[in-house]
Amino acid sequence: MDKTTHLVKLCVGVEAVEDLLHWQGTARARGDDGLPRHITRMWPKREAELLNGGSLYWVFKGLVLARQKVLRLDPVTGQDGIARCAIVLDPQVVRTRPLPRRPFQGWRYLSPEDAPEDQPEGRPAEDVLPPKLAAALAEIGVR
Repeated sequence: MDKTTHLVKLCVGVEAVEDLLHWQGTARARGDDGLPRHITRMWPKREAELLNGGSLYWVFKGLVLARQKVLRLDPVTGQDGIARCAIVLDPQVVRTRPLPRRPFQGWRYLSPEDAPEDQPEGRPAEDVLPPKLAAALAEIGVR
């Protein structure tokens, strides 16, 4: 059986999932094909596992709150001439149950067993809890 892995990444400079949606709606965040992408310096070594149904999980203020399916990895060259990796994402952002995550740099692999569950249907319309309260509830297992 083929393995699957995910990536987890801090969503820097934003407060909430809505900010990510706004950013990804801009031309700057999209490739020529119109799909959102995240540019990173490193190419994932576990590419086959990531492209086997993996997602990029986004961390907002210490909580994983959303994910996007990874569609493909594209090579890109920056204006500085340095080769980078464009993680091309499904435009649909899926909200997840809050999962506390300590700060880190870059991205990390996330096993399917450690990934948070998607929010049940209808839950995205509910008010979002303050990050500290959501983190405290998640740490004690309240979803």
